[in-house]
Order: sequence, then C-alpha cells, then structure tokens
Amino acid sequence: MSTSLAGLLALGIGYLVLLMCCAQAVERGWIPTRLIHHPAVYTLALGVYASAWAIYGSVEFAASAGYGYLAYYLGVAGAFLLGPVMLMPIQRMTRTYQLASLADLFVFRFRSRWVGTLITLVTLLAVLPLLALQIQTLGEAVHLLTQAASPSLLALLFCLLIAGLALAFGARHTHQQARHDTLIAVIAVESLVKLAAMLTLGGIALYGIFNGPADLQAWLDGPGLAMQARTDQLDSGQWRTLLLLFFAAAFLMPHMFHMVFIETPSRRALLQTSWSLPLYLLLMALPIPLILWGTQRLGIDTTTSGIAYLAFALSESPWVDSLVFLAGLAAASGTMILIALSLAGMILNHVVLIAHPPDNRPDLYRWLLWLRRALILAVILSGWLFYRTIGIKHDLATLGLAAFVGMAQCLPGMLAVLYWPGANRKGMVSGLAVGCAIWLLGLWLPLLAGYPALVILPPGLESLEGTPGWYAIALISLSSNILVFILVSLITPTSEGERAAAEACSVEAVVHPKRHTLAAKNGEDVKRHLAQALGADVAEREVTNALEALNLSPLDGRPYALRRLRDRLQANLSGLMGPAVARDIVDRFLPYQQDYHATSDIHFVESRLEAYRTRLTGLARELDGLRRYHRRTLAQLPIGLCAFGEDRELLMWNDALARLSDIEGSSVIGARCESLPSPWADLLGRMIDSAHPHLYKRAINLTGELRYLSLHKAMLAAEGDDRGGTVILVEDHSEMKWLEDELVHAERLASIGRLAAGVAHEIGNPITGISSLAQNLRYDTDDPGLHETADQIQQLTERVSSIVSSLVGFAHSGRHPQGSHTTRVNLHQLCEEALHLIRLARSGQDIVYSNRCPPELEIDGNAQRLVQVLVNLIGNARDASQPGGQVEIDAWSCEEGVRVCVTDDGHGIDASIRDHLFEPFTTTKAPGQGTGLGLPLVYNIIREHHGHIQIDSPPPDRTHGTRITVWLPRTQQDGEDSDAPDFDR
Repeated sequence: MSTSLAGLLALGIGYLVLLMCCAQAVERGWIPTRLIHHPAVYTLALGVYASAWAIYGSVEFAASAGYGYLAYYLGVAGAFLLGPVMLMPIQRMTRTYQLASLADLFVFRFRSRWVGTLITLVTLLAVLPLLALQIQTLGEAVHLLTQAASPSLLALLFCLLIAGLALAFGARHTHQQARHDTLIAVIAVESLVKLAAMLTLGGIALYGIFNGPADLQAWLDGPGLAMQARTDQLDSGQWRTLLLLFFAAAFLMPHMFHMVFIETPSRRALLQTSWSLPLYLLLMALPIPLILWGTQRLGIDTTTSGIAYLAFALSESPWVDSLVFLAGLAAASGTMILIALSLAGMILNHVVLIAHPPDNRPDLYRWLLWLRRALILAVILSGWLFYRTIGIKHDLATLGLAAFVGMAQCLPGMLAVLYWPGANRKGMVSGLAVGCAIWLLGLWLPLLAGYPALVILPPGLESLEGTPGWYAIALISLSSNILVFILVSLITPTSEGERAAAEACSVEAVVHPKRHTLAAKNGEDVKRHLAQALGADVAEREVTNALEALNLSPLDGRPYALRRLRDRLQANLSGLMGPAVARDIVDRFLPYQQDYHATSDIHFVESRLEAYRTRLTGLARELDGLRRYHRRTLAQLPIGLCAFGEDRELLMWNDALARLSDIEGSSVIGARCESLPSPWADLLGRMIDSAHPHLYKRAINLTGELRYLSLHKAMLAAEGDDRGGTVILVEDHSEMKWLEDELVHAERLASIGRLAAGVAHEIGNPITGISSLAQNLRYDTDDPGLHETADQIQQLTERVSSIVSSLVGFAHSGRHPQGSHTTRVNLHQLCEEALHLIRLARSGQDIVYSNRCPPELEIDGNAQRLVQVLVNLIGNARDASQPGGQVEIDAWSCEEGVRVCVTDDGHGIDASIRDHLFEPFTTTKAPGQGTGLGLPLVYNIIREHHGHIQIDSPPPDRTHGTRITVWLPRTQQDGEDSDAPDFDR
C-alpha cells in the first residue's frame, strides 16, 4: 500500500484543525454548556484511556495471547465498578484540598515534599515508554502508508502539532485545578472518532471479508480453528496480574488521574461511569478479534513485525487506510495531550518549585504559566527522543507493559492512603524504592540496552521460571514493595502530621483539627503576611478570592473564620503550585499561635458531618440523626442560649438569642467572647468569670431599648475526650420587670391616696381657719399693706386647698380632675406671679431670675394650675443652681402653640434617674428636702392642657445645667385636634 505523503499530512493536519474548530465552538458558547457538562460527554472523555495500545497494541497482544487482550479493558472496568469505595474518596480529597496529581495526593498524605519528587520521577520514568508507544504508532503508520524514508521526522512534526494543541487547550490557567471544558469536549470528540473507526473496521472485517456472522462461525469451526489453537493463551496467574496492572493504570497513570479526579464535573457523573465507561470499552474491544480473524482469513502472516498494523490490511481502499490512521492519531494525540498537561504540572510543583521556590515574585502567575508551557513541550519532546533512541527497537507490547508495571508500583501507597492510617512515609518510600529498583533493573534498563527482561528469581519462586519477563518482574517487584512497606511502617513511628493527614484521607474520614489561633488578626492582615512570599498583587488576589468563596469580610477577626481562610488559601495555593510549596508558605507566613491547650474545632466537625450525612448508613446514620435532633432542640429553644469553649471561643448562639440580640449566629460563631458586639462582650465575659451561677434582671440597653436580662451559667468540666466549656442561658425578664414596676407604682399611688386623705382631713380645718382670719383682717384695718398681705394669705390658702384636692384626685385616678376652668391667660404675667411666690421663700435669695416671656403671648389654661407648674419648675431650677446662679424663663410661638423653657446652670441630672423623674417619689434632692411628687403633678397638669414636656440635661447649647421645655397649645381646640411634638420623657 502506498499513499501520498502530502495527502496524509493534509489529512492529519486537517484533523487537528478540526479539533481546534471544535475547541473554538466550545469557547465561544456555540455548544450549550449543559451538553458539555453532560455525564455522557465526560464518559467519552474518559475514553482517553483507550490509547494507541487500544487501536494497534491490542491487535498485537490478541495475536500472541488470545483473549488475554481483554485484560486491558476489564481491568479499567473493574476500577470504575469499585468507584464508590475507591474513586469517590480520592475525588473528595482532590476537590477538598485542591490536589491536582498523584504526587500532590502522596505529599498531602505522607507530609513530605521529597515524597512528591520521588512519585514524580517514578511517574516520568513509567510514562516515557507509554509516550514512546503513542509516537511509534504514528511513525510506523506514516511509514506503512507512504513508505517515507524518515518516519521519525514526520512523527516529530505531529508531536509539535499535538504540543500546540496541549498549550491551547490546557495551559491557559495557572491553577491546575481549573476545569477545562474545551479539553473535555476535544477528548470526547477524539473518543467518538476512535469508537467509530474501530466499529467500522470491525464491520469491514465481518461483512467485507466474511459474509456475516454465519460465515465467520463456519471459518472459526474450520480453517480458523487450527490458527486459534496455535495462539498461546495466558494462564490464570498472568490473567490476574494483567488485570491488576490495568486496574492500577485506570487511576494512577497521570492522564487518567487528571481526567478521573480533576476534570470530573460532579460526583454523579463519576458514579455514572461505573457502567457507561465499561460499555464504551466493550464496544472498543469487540472489533479486535474480528480484525485479527479477517487478516488471518486473507492469509496475511500475523507473526511479522507489522502485526500491530494489521488493520491496514483489511482493505485496499485509501478511505479505510485513512480511517485507521485517523483512529491511531486520535488515540495518540488525546493521550499525549493529557500526559503532557498532568506530568508538566507534577514536574513544576515537585521538582522545579522545590528546587527554586517562588519568593516574592511580582509576576508569579505569568512565571508559573510559562514554566508549565515549557514543561508541556519538554515532556512531549522527551517522549519523541525516547521513541527515536529506544522505543523504535521494541514492539508495542513491550513498551506498554514496561510502563504499566512501573506505574503499578504506586498502587500499595495509594491503597494505604485510603485504607491504612498506620502507614508512614518511611515505609512507603522504602517499599516504593525497592519495587522500582526491581522494575528498573528488570524491565526499564533492558529497554535502554536492547536485551530481554532481566529476571532474577529469589529462592522459593522457581515456579516463575520460563514465564514472560513482565509477569515475573511485576510479581516480584509488587510483592517486595508491599512487604517492605508494611514492615518499615510497623517498626518506625508515624508523625502527628501524618496521623492527621491519614484521618483526612481515610474512607470514613472524621477530621478533628484543633482550634488554634492565627497570628494574623483579620483578612487584611493575612494579605500583608502573604505579600512577603507572593508579592502584594498576588496576595491581594488570592486572599480576595478566598474571602469571596467563603463569604467573609476582610475585617472579620474571628478565630474560626481565620482558620477557614487559612485552609482555603492553602488549598488554592496547592492548586497553583502544589501542596508541598503551599504548605511551606502558609506555615511560614500564616503561623498559628502556640496554644498547648487547644481543643478540637467543633465548627469544622459539624460542617463535615453535614456534608457527609447523606452517605451515612446504619448505626452511624441513626447517631447522626440523634445529633441533629439535639442540635435542633438547642437551636430552637425559646430561651437564649450560647456556649463557649475553654478558650472562650463562641461555639453556639441559638435562634432565641439571635432574635433578642439582633445578631445572627453565623456572624459571631467562632469569635472570642471579648470580641463580641457591645454589650454582650462585657455581659457574657463577666458571667463566665463570675463565681456565681446566676445574674438576675440586669439592665441592658439593646437596640435603643432598656431590657432586663437574667443569666444562668453551667460549667462543663473536661473529662477525658469530652470537651469542657461554659453554657449560658439568657432570659428576657423585661415584661416581668415592667409589670413589677407597675405594681410598685400602683402601691405608691395607693399610699398617696391614704396620705392625701389624711392630709386633707388634717390640713383642711387649719387652712379654713387661716382663710377666715385673713378675711377678718381685711375688715379690721384700713392699712393698704395689711390688705395686700391678707389677699396674699387668702390666695395661698386657696392654693394649698387646690394642691390637696389635686393630690387626692391624682392618687385615686392617676390623673388630675378633668374639666377644670380655663381662661385666656398671659404667660408673662403667670411667670411674674410664680416668681413672686418663689421670692417669698427664704432660700435662693441670691439666685438671679430672668423672665424673658414676651408680654403678648397668651394661651387657654387654668391660671392657678399653670402657676403651680411654673412654681415647681422654677423652684427645682433654683434648688439645682449654685449661689449666684441664674434661672431663665423663655417663651416663644411655634407649631400652633407656645414653648416655655426654664433653664438653670446647675450641676444637671444624673442619666440613671433622668427617665424616672416623672414617677412618684423620684427625686434628686437630699432626704428631707424633697418628696418626689412635684414633677409627677407637673406632668399630669401639662397633660390636662394637652401639652408635652421634655428634659435636656445638659442643654444642647451648654456643657452643664438643665433645661425643661413645655409645649402648650394656644387653645384647647388646638391641643385636641393637632399633633403636638412628640418629646422624649
């Protein structure tokens, strides 16, 4: 067969251009996102496992091992059938901790950067033969079709084109954990091409060479029977070993690890692959024997070196040859792209960055991106060099088995990551070193030297003599690996970091991180610390992204919030530059404070249990249900409840307390007691420190309202593994306190009533006598001065009678008698009369009184009762003033009424009693100097006149003194119909 070289190059380049067009369609949104994220597309993308081995190598293996070629497909199917117990835990870890490769996972579990370097080197050595296999298929296919003299140069051309695709599809982001929708779509298209090509070739063999299934069966029962009898069959041991090798390759090979755990769209999609991927691989495997039998029917010698390319012999049609070439190109390009992407990331994180850490680089993102691009190109070119110097001397089966046996050396470590918390890095490294040494000496070095596999059988394994080299090397290396791993892990200690990581990695992971406190105070402080390592711009971007993802404020200083921020930053940096470098940066620049008494982080445990509860079964599910019931009971308790750890960190803030305080629990959970909003920090802090378990009816100003709270404390002592702390109940007794105050007030009023009745009885007769004497005095003399004195005595006796009458009425009804006689009165004259009465007293003679009321201001009111108001207010101002002080009376028109202000320059009124001045028996005067009844009477007289009263101490325009402002309507009609100013009492 011979095809034009130019035509073949045009075909290959055209196919790669088609992939680029497909990528552009995805990038521009021409293909719906829901289609790209469909589980079927992800299943097709996982078809990248079917590399050039599936197209060409399987035919070669079927010719030499019969149905043993199925192990390549059945091993992967077995791995995905075990997805819920094997793949899902790994996916959880990679998603939670931003682990982008197998080396990242091992570094996270075994807490050593050198473990990642070792895994990277082992993976590189194992993958080189597999890369060479892909490139060799391209080179040999080009040679078979065009008889080109230098197929290796043509293979190099295709390698460069594939490297360009890898850079275009997967090297646009610095974070390796970023999902590449374009890459997924392109790999899915290539899988469809491979499947369509293989099914078409199978159809050509079945209906083009044979005349259908009946003819095929007749040939198999006749001439084909002898041919099949000459084919060597694998024994059961080799079958099981191949299944194990391909089982491990399903998730250990770098390209499969990347596709299974990094590019998966959802947990549901990965679970669906447990049946959809085996179905795809079954369809890929079905045409293999048909192709082999078809070439045997044509009489082609299947023992020649071109056996891997028997598919080209099915037909003389150039279209069939082109189809076979495209299938091989699709298989090789997809595998090479993903291997280059994943291996470049591993080398960057665990070799380059370990040797040259990124210390405060201002262009960190750009630097990392160009390093990844250079490494992608280097990986593909190293594969071509391996093919050109070594791989070209070996068949596909030899190259493939050497790669799979080498990668399987990581299987014991992976199983330990999932199922053996007691494993440590010393055991893992020792076992891996022994197993890899046997593999390198037995299979890899013979590739370099060009001689068969070197097998040295230890005593007791003589039964392996005469078996294929790959089989003996695989058994010996894996057995030695596991044995050394177990023994060294058992006899060497495991560090605390490894034990913590083991808990995080175990299938039933229940992590108990400690409630340590960061040295950084808040998100802004975290930025300043990280800027020392990453540079200001990178630190700003990383911290901002983490804060937005966690929905936290940059000024949030809660220890729990900062721990979450630190963990998220470490995970994000792990996706950027690997877990080893990320952990070093975070530990160095975001350290925890030394706290040897830190307890488990209950917030983290709660969140993990909430996320994990849908997967709990049996007794664990029942216990979690009980936990949730008790948690809900405490959260919905109608009494406020909060709980603090031994380190005074807030652990719980229930719904009732959130309503009472108007503070959401999510905003304060994890905060220290002393950082809670006022007044809770002081109130709860004193309650924790107090030796008394109860605090009754504490007056607290909440949201501008005075509330009375009772607190009850229970101390929880730490016993063994049980956590200690403090639980505080907060009861709102405000309504009870107000009710008690009303009862006390009613009792006071009753007392006033009894007092007033006695006063009226005892004072009435003397007052009547004094009034009679005053009247008689007016008739007994003609002296004007005595007449004036008699009139004043008469007025004062009438005032005393009015006061006693008002006191009796107030005591009986809480208000003064309604319907008092009102007339048009002049405020200036009322003030003068009140001042005249004030001046009759012997006290306050040195006080200066200023009546500034305009002479024209008049209102409707009871003159006697308004004089009583002014006498009380001016008298209080006089008593509060210092000798030589000044009392000012002002009045002016406003708001359909008048304002009257009495201002003094005294010491003012204490804030603690300001709101109680209008309650009976409340006074600021010394015992024996005041009853506390004056202002309550004033208040009720003002209310009778439909007015309002306000106290300012000190006034807004002064630094000391008191101003009492009274608003009165001009007429009683105004007071009843209009809205008066709403003064604060």
